[in-house]
Amino acid sequence: MFTGIVEEVGTLVVREDLSDSAVLRIRAERVLEGVALGDSIAVNGVCLTVTGVDTGVWSTDVMAETLSRSSLSSAVAGQPVNLERAVTPQTRLGGHLMQGHVDGVGHIVTRKPGEHWEVVRIALPAALTRYVVEKGSIAVDGVSLTVSAVSPVPGPDTHPDADAWFEVSLIPTTLRETTLGARAPGEPVNLEVDVIAKYVERLMGGRS
Repeated sequence: MFTGIVEEVGTLVVREDLSDSAVLRIRAERVLEGVALGDSIAVNGVCLTVTGVDTGVWSTDVMAETLSRSSLSSAVAGQPVNLERAVTPQTRLGGHLMQGHVDGVGHIVTRKPGEHWEVVRIALPAALTRYVVEKGSIAVDGVSLTVSAVSPVPGPDTHPDADAWFEVSLIPTTLRETTLGARAPGEPVNLEVDVIAKYVERLMGGRS
Protein backbone atom coordinates (compact mmCIF):
# COMPACT_ATOMS: atom_id res chain seq x y z
CA MET A 1 0.00 0.00 0.00
CA PHE A 2 0.99 3.62 -0.59
CA THR A 3 -0.31 7.04 0.45
CA GLY A 4 0.46 9.18 -2.61
CA ILE A 5 3.01 11.36 -0.83
CA VAL A 6 5.96 11.38 -3.24
CA GLU A 7 9.28 10.94 -1.44
CA GLU A 8 11.51 12.01 -4.28
CA VAL A 9 11.73 12.42 -8.03
CA GLY A 10 14.12 9.86 -9.48
CA THR A 11 15.42 9.41 -13.03
CA LEU A 12 14.88 6.48 -15.35
CA VAL A 13 18.42 5.88 -16.57
CA VAL A 14 18.04 2.63 -18.52
CA ARG A 15 15.11 0.91 -20.20
CA GLU A 16 15.72 -2.56 -21.61
CA ASP A 17 12.82 -3.94 -23.65
CA LEU A 18 12.43 -7.72 -23.77
CA SER A 19 10.01 -9.86 -25.75
CA ASP A 20 7.20 -9.69 -23.19
CA SER A 21 8.46 -7.28 -20.53
CA ALA A 22 10.94 -4.54 -19.76
CA VAL A 23 13.68 -3.92 -17.22
CA LEU A 24 13.87 -0.42 -15.77
CA ARG A 25 16.85 0.99 -13.91
CA ILE A 26 16.10 4.08 -11.87
CA ARG A 27 18.47 6.44 -10.11
CA ALA A 28 17.31 7.46 -6.64
CA GLU A 29 18.54 8.38 -3.18
CA ARG A 30 15.94 8.60 -0.44
CA VAL A 31 13.84 5.58 -1.43
CA LEU A 32 16.95 3.40 -1.37
CA GLU A 33 17.53 4.00 2.34
CA GLY A 34 17.20 0.57 3.95
CA VAL A 35 15.84 -0.98 0.75
CA ALA A 36 15.94 -4.75 0.32
CA LEU A 37 15.35 -7.04 -2.64
CA GLY A 38 11.64 -7.74 -2.93
CA ASP A 39 10.56 -4.40 -1.47
CA SER A 40 7.87 -2.40 -3.26
CA ILE A 41 8.38 1.09 -4.70
CA ALA A 42 5.73 3.01 -6.62
CA VAL A 43 6.97 4.53 -9.89
CA ASN A 44 4.55 7.15 -11.18
CA GLY A 45 1.91 5.34 -9.16
CA VAL A 46 2.76 1.83 -10.39
CA CYS A 47 3.73 -0.66 -7.67
CA LEU A 48 6.98 -2.36 -8.74
CA THR A 49 9.30 -4.82 -7.02
CA VAL A 50 12.96 -4.09 -6.37
CA THR A 51 15.01 -6.77 -8.14
CA GLY A 52 18.47 -5.24 -7.79
CA VAL A 53 20.37 -2.32 -6.25
CA ASP A 54 23.76 -1.01 -7.37
CA THR A 55 25.32 2.31 -6.30
CA GLY A 56 22.27 4.56 -6.26
CA VAL A 57 20.42 2.75 -9.03
CA TRP A 58 17.71 0.14 -8.49
CA SER A 59 16.24 -2.28 -11.00
CA THR A 60 12.76 -3.63 -11.54
CA ASP A 61 10.97 -5.91 -13.99
CA VAL A 62 7.79 -4.62 -15.65
CA MET A 63 5.46 -7.21 -17.18
CA ALA A 64 3.56 -6.69 -20.46
CA GLU A 65 0.27 -6.35 -18.56
CA THR A 66 1.65 -3.41 -16.57
CA LEU A 67 3.12 -1.79 -19.65
CA SER A 68 -0.18 -2.05 -21.52
CA ARG A 69 -2.18 -0.52 -18.66
CA SER A 70 0.07 2.35 -17.65
CA SER A 71 2.10 5.22 -19.05
CA LEU A 72 5.27 3.22 -18.38
CA SER A 73 4.77 1.85 -21.89
CA SER A 74 6.08 5.17 -23.23
CA ALA A 75 8.67 5.88 -20.52
CA VAL A 76 12.15 6.63 -21.87
CA ALA A 77 15.63 6.94 -20.42
CA GLY A 78 16.24 10.35 -18.91
CA GLN A 79 12.64 10.80 -17.82
CA PRO A 80 11.93 11.93 -14.23
CA VAL A 81 9.60 9.68 -12.22
CA ASN A 82 7.74 10.02 -8.93
CA LEU A 83 8.91 7.53 -6.30
CA GLU A 84 7.34 6.34 -3.03
CA ARG A 85 8.19 3.38 -0.82
CA ALA A 86 5.39 1.16 0.46
CA VAL A 87 3.92 2.26 3.78
CA THR A 88 4.70 0.61 7.11
CA PRO A 89 2.53 0.44 10.27
CA GLN A 90 4.46 3.48 11.52
CA THR A 91 3.93 5.59 8.38
CA ARG A 92 1.74 8.67 8.63
CA LEU A 93 -1.24 8.54 6.24
CA GLY A 94 -0.72 11.95 4.70
CA GLY A 95 -2.58 11.24 1.48
CA HIS A 96 -5.05 8.40 0.95
CA LEU A 97 -4.75 4.62 0.72
CA MET A 98 -3.49 3.51 -2.67
CA GLN A 99 -2.59 0.09 -4.05
CA GLY A 100 -0.25 1.07 -6.86
CA HIS A 101 -2.62 -0.60 -9.34
CA VAL A 102 -3.31 1.78 -12.22
CA ASP A 103 -6.98 1.91 -13.28
CA GLY A 104 -6.42 3.82 -16.49
CA VAL A 105 -4.32 6.36 -18.34
CA GLY A 106 -5.56 9.92 -18.70
CA HIS A 107 -3.92 12.97 -20.23
CA ILE A 108 -3.39 16.58 -19.30
CA VAL A 109 -5.91 18.84 -21.04
CA THR A 110 -5.21 22.33 -19.71
CA ARG A 111 -3.21 24.14 -17.03
CA LYS A 112 -4.38 27.43 -15.48
CA PRO A 113 -1.74 29.20 -13.39
CA GLY A 114 -2.94 31.10 -10.32
CA GLU A 115 -1.07 33.36 -7.93
CA HIS A 116 -0.15 30.53 -5.56
CA TRP A 117 -1.40 27.35 -7.25
CA GLU A 118 -2.27 25.87 -10.62
CA VAL A 119 -5.53 24.29 -11.76
CA VAL A 120 -4.96 21.27 -14.00
CA ARG A 121 -7.71 19.61 -16.02
CA ILE A 122 -7.20 15.93 -16.83
CA ALA A 123 -9.20 13.79 -19.26
CA LEU A 124 -9.96 10.28 -18.08
CA PRO A 125 -11.48 7.10 -19.54
CA ALA A 126 -15.29 7.23 -19.43
CA ALA A 127 -15.42 3.98 -17.43
CA LEU A 128 -13.69 5.69 -14.49
CA THR A 129 -15.98 8.71 -14.20
CA ARG A 130 -18.36 7.00 -11.75
CA TYR A 131 -15.53 6.68 -9.21
CA VAL A 132 -14.45 10.34 -9.36
CA VAL A 133 -16.36 12.86 -7.24
CA GLU A 134 -15.79 16.45 -6.23
CA LYS A 135 -13.75 16.65 -3.01
CA GLY A 136 -12.87 12.97 -3.38
CA SER A 137 -9.36 11.54 -3.70
CA ILE A 138 -7.55 10.37 -6.82
CA ALA A 139 -3.94 9.45 -7.59
CA VAL A 140 -2.29 11.07 -10.61
CA ASP A 141 1.11 9.60 -11.44
CA GLY A 142 1.27 8.39 -7.86
CA VAL A 143 0.40 11.76 -6.30
CA SER A 144 -2.55 11.86 -3.91
CA LEU A 145 -4.79 14.76 -4.95
CA THR A 146 -8.23 16.14 -4.11
CA VAL A 147 -10.69 16.51 -6.97
CA SER A 148 -11.80 20.15 -7.23
CA ALA A 149 -14.24 19.79 -10.15
CA VAL A 150 -15.66 17.11 -12.44
CA SER A 151 -17.28 17.13 -15.88
CA PRO A 152 -21.11 17.24 -15.95
CA VAL A 153 -22.97 13.94 -15.73
CA PRO A 154 -23.74 12.81 -19.31
CA GLY A 155 -27.33 13.41 -20.34
CA PRO A 156 -29.48 12.50 -23.34
CA ASP A 157 -28.08 15.45 -25.29
CA THR A 158 -24.43 14.72 -24.48
CA HIS A 159 -22.30 14.03 -27.53
CA PRO A 160 -21.03 10.41 -27.42
CA ASP A 161 -17.47 11.61 -28.03
CA ALA A 162 -17.55 14.25 -25.30
CA ASP A 163 -14.49 14.00 -23.06
CA ALA A 164 -14.87 13.20 -19.38
CA TRP A 165 -12.55 15.22 -17.17
CA PHE A 166 -11.73 16.27 -13.64
CA GLU A 167 -9.69 19.09 -12.18
CA VAL A 168 -7.16 19.27 -9.38
CA SER A 169 -5.46 22.27 -7.79
CA LEU A 170 -1.71 21.88 -7.37
CA ILE A 171 0.02 23.76 -4.56
CA PRO A 172 3.60 25.04 -4.92
CA THR A 173 5.03 22.02 -3.06
CA THR A 174 3.38 19.59 -5.50
CA LEU A 175 4.48 21.66 -8.49
CA ARG A 176 8.05 21.80 -7.20
CA GLU A 177 8.57 18.32 -5.73
CA THR A 178 6.75 16.02 -8.18
CA THR A 179 6.76 15.53 -11.94
CA LEU A 180 3.30 17.13 -12.20
CA GLY A 181 4.90 20.57 -12.21
CA ALA A 182 6.29 19.95 -15.69
CA ARG A 183 3.56 17.84 -17.28
CA ALA A 184 2.40 19.52 -20.51
CA PRO A 185 -1.05 19.31 -22.18
CA GLY A 186 -1.36 16.08 -24.12
CA GLU A 187 1.01 14.11 -21.89
CA PRO A 188 -0.26 10.83 -20.37
CA VAL A 189 -0.68 10.32 -16.62
CA ASN A 190 -1.48 7.20 -14.60
CA LEU A 191 -4.77 7.29 -12.71
CA GLU A 192 -5.82 5.24 -9.70
CA VAL A 193 -9.30 5.91 -8.31
CA ASP A 194 -10.28 5.46 -4.67
CA VAL A 195 -10.36 1.71 -4.03
CA ILE A 196 -13.12 2.18 -1.44
CA ALA A 197 -15.48 3.37 -4.19
CA LYS A 198 -14.84 0.19 -6.17
CA TYR A 199 -15.53 -2.03 -3.17
CA VAL A 200 -18.77 -0.17 -2.39
CA GLU A 201 -19.91 -0.55 -5.99
CA ARG A 202 -19.17 -4.27 -5.92
CA LEU A 203 -20.99 -4.80 -2.62
CA MET A 204 -24.05 -2.82 -3.68
CA GLY A 205 -24.18 -4.72 -6.95
CA GLY A 206 -24.12 -8.01 -5.06
CA ARG A 207 -27.07 -6.94 -2.90
CA SER A 208 -29.15 -5.98 -5.90
